Amino acid sequence: MDEMEWQQLEYFRIVAKTEHFRKAAELLNISQPALSRSITKLEEELGICLFDRIGRSVKLNQFGRVFLKRVENGLNEISYGVEEINHLKNPYTGMVSIAFLQTFGISILPEIIRNFNEQYPLVEIQLYQNNIFSSVGQLLNREVDLCLITDVIGHPEITWHLLFDEELFLYVPANHRLAERTSVDLSEIGEDNFIAFKKELGMREVIKNFCKEAGFSPLIKFEGEDVPTMAGLVSAGLGITIIPAFHGINSDKVKQISISKPYCHREIGLAWLKENTLSPSGDLFRNYVIERYR
Repeated sequence: MDEMEWQQLEYFRIVAKTEHFRKAAELLNISQPALSRSITKLEEELGICLFDRIGRSVKLNQFGRVFLKRVENGLNEISYGVEEINHLKNPYTGMVSIAFLQTFGISILPEIIRNFNEQYPLVEIQLYQNNIFSSVGQLLNREVDLCLITDVIGHPEITWHLLFDEELFLYVPANHRLAERTSVDLSEIGEDNFIAFKKELGMREVIKNFCKEAGFSPLIKFEGEDVPTMAGLVSAGLGITIIPAFHGINSDKVKQISISKPYCHREIGLAWLKENTLSPSGDLFRNYVIERYR
């Protein structure tokens, strides 16, 4: 329906409530003839009379009563929709959706969310934990506003803003030959059983490239998709791994060691679609995070 037809429905509702054209015209602040013409046009479009005319007043007939119920429901829904849109237009009461990598869900994202929520408690945040390929897919399909991910190369439609570098560490069982060391050269673990991220996770290639730089290909014996699982496999003595700093481990079973050569790290950034205008809340969150790590 066009704008005029929605106006006709509102006119009909007021006439139905007052059952009097003059009173309805006064409430609507329009002339009585204009109101009469609008109702007549509506009845002509429907092909039925909605009112019985009784002198100067009108009364809803059976068709009018049925139609009024539906019109009230429809206009109420539109009113609710307008309220919701106005709510979402406000950056401080709207909603932002974020996709993020599994390995960011331990400390990085919760810290960002907590600090943001302290400043903007009424903004609703929807979180989607996924691998990098699915996260990028959600962004490209406009299912999320932002992605907290490692660098996305080869996606010209995506803007990626570097936030910070995160160091990666070697984790070994407590009885491992290197357990008492504070730092190691990555080439020293070339013969060890390795616990790697699953193939669909971007971190797997990042770490394989560091191993290649150190002159070996890791002997992958087990795979995991999240940091706690991989740390748990290390604590069980099933191999060693390279992961971001993880504080939920038992130091009696697992040791964290710095890698002196090569410097092992990953770049973490925020991504959004170049051609997509963010919601006010999405823009607020993006600016907040960028400024936080500036």
